Amino acid sequence: MELTHKLCLAMLFLSVITLSYSITKAQTIPDNCSAPEASQFDFWIGSWEGSWQNENGVTENGTNVISKILGSCVVEENFSTDDKSFIGKSVTVYNSYKKTWQQTWVDNSGAYLDFTGGMEGDKMVMSRKALKKDGSTTLSRMVFYDITKNDFQWNWESSVDDGKTWTLLWKIHYVRKN
Repeated sequence: MELTHKLCLAMLFLSVITLSYSITKAQTIPDNCSAPEASQFDFWIGSWEGSWQNENGVTENGTNVISKILGSCVVEENFSTDDKSFIGKSVTVYNSYKKTWQQTWVDNSGAYLDFTGGMEGDKMVMSRKALKKDGSTTLSRMVFYDITKNDFQWNWESSVDDGKTWTLLWKIHYVRKN
């Protein structure tokens, strides 16, 4: 009988602790999904046709399908070139603690890239710092700009002088499919 009584008290104690933790957490943690900034990437939601010039000046095309998943808290990207030679995915979320967007990109070349950033005026800028094989660092960034309901420009840029100057590596013009 005494063992049953102790087990009941232990269960009650754990329940009170769990409830207190849940209430405290609900009161102190901002909701990443409902913060006003959490809708800044909504311009990107939809199906897009992308076109760009390759290094030989030939126009190439791809498709990018962007959706909100996981309770509309995460922006999911699915990119592929028309010939399917390059396929990639990203997940992007607004981190209200850090007051920044965070993105993880992976693709069929085995790349893993992590970005942070946010709106800078009327541009969405996501950047990352990477260590090169020779020990030096390089900055990379994606810049979404000239954003309208049905199209926008996207640049992939790099900098070897800590962001003082940027070199354009890839420019895609996106047009909404639907």
